[in-house]
Amino acid sequence: MSDLEERDRRHVWHPFTQMSDWMDSHPIVIERGEGNYLIDTEGNRYLDGISSMWVNLHGHDHPKIRGAIHAQLDRLAHSTLLGLASVPSIEVAERLVGLAPEGLTRCFFSDNGSTAMEVALKLAFQYWQQRGDPDSVRRTRFVALRGAYHGDTLGAVSVGGITSFHDAFRPLTFPVLRAENSYCYRCPYGLEHPSCELHCTESLEKILARHGDEVAAVLVEPVIQAPAGMIPFPEGWLSRARALCDDAGTLLITDEVATGFGRTGRIFACEHEGVTPDLMALAKGMTAGFLPLAATLVSEEIFDAFLGPVQAGRQFFHGHSYSGNALACAATLANLEVFDEERVLERVARTSLHLGQRLAGLEALPCVGDVRRRGLMAGVELVRDRDTKAHFDPADRIAHLVCSAMRRRGVILRPLGDTVVVMPPLSVTEAEIDHLTGALAECIAEVTGT
Repeated sequence: MSDLEERDRRHVWHPFTQMSDWMDSHPIVIERGEGNYLIDTEGNRYLDGISSMWVNLHGHDHPKIRGAIHAQLDRLAHSTLLGLASVPSIEVAERLVGLAPEGLTRCFFSDNGSTAMEVALKLAFQYWQQRGDPDSVRRTRFVALRGAYHGDTLGAVSVGGITSFHDAFRPLTFPVLRAENSYCYRCPYGLEHPSCELHCTESLEKILARHGDEVAAVLVEPVIQAPAGMIPFPEGWLSRARALCDDAGTLLITDEVATGFGRTGRIFACEHEGVTPDLMALAKGMTAGFLPLAATLVSEEIFDAFLGPVQAGRQFFHGHSYSGNALACAATLANLEVFDEERVLERVARTSLHLGQRLAGLEALPCVGDVRRRGLMAGVELVRDRDTKAHFDPADRIAHLVCSAMRRRGVILRPLGDTVVVMPPLSVTEAEIDHLTGALAECIAEVTGT
């Protein structure tokens, strides 16, 4: 055991990790990054197949972003947005509003996906309390989907729907109305798309018909539910959800924390169906994986509900010490310039198609039940029996073992239950995709004995 490993075991508490298991392991200690690769203290190179938890876009050492951070550091590292403005935050807000779906005009900064969603929840709630309609104060409830994940702060946990993540904290949270998602592979209605005609939206429709005048907002991850296991929504689902919200007179909050900034082939996933939400949460890819930064974009109508004399107390009493951090904003501006200069979305269109073709080859393996993908976001669900779709015993940790085997082949991946998540940087090459998918086929066969 190296000195660094020993010091890690003594002092570092790792997220989403059973530390008794970690203490018995031989952890990889990352020392540096080059392009799409992470390099450990022993000099081993690993393709970053999960973009360092879905944040890295253009590689770990992109010179333009690194240079922008250095240049900003020579001017200012940070100043508060409480009572002051700053040049980089103004420029980022303007750029984001220019890129966002039409109608989103205001940008509230925070520092990660959980806080961006926490801001969205609080804004939606306070908006209805201050709107001025006699019945608007009744809108205090939220609708979220089965399998939802919106972060780990308590408001975000309240609307989350992943049992293993959230159940321990239920006594601390508020109740939500839970609508069905679109897990087509395991459709709870026993139907198939497209002949189902989006029957899964009926659940949301019924909830809004029954409780619509109580609902402050409906929350969705547009196009694909990422932490639920990379579960894509069928085409038309998001636009129908928007229409149902309009019919019920409630707000739509889209969580673009994972899907934003090119992951699905568009800058924002909402663009696939021409949907404008009332509030949109952004994080992860904002700075291309260099620094923490998040934002919640809202409509002018929502913003206006918070205006009034100071003594009326209508302002949004929420903030973060590092909101709109200058270094992170500089990274974001450089990130957006990279999209333009390197025609990133055009490249993603090619590489995502290649990824889809290579992942399709895994379907020949007996233990691969479903392969799902939107853009460069993909999941490979492993099953004990393909005919019955029977799960593996959770104690077997099959997907975890596959990801562990991948590390011996120089690729970093992470599982979500029995689903292996594949989410490489937008800068991934076709050769790197070939290596990743080839190694994944070998590791699935090795671990499952098929």
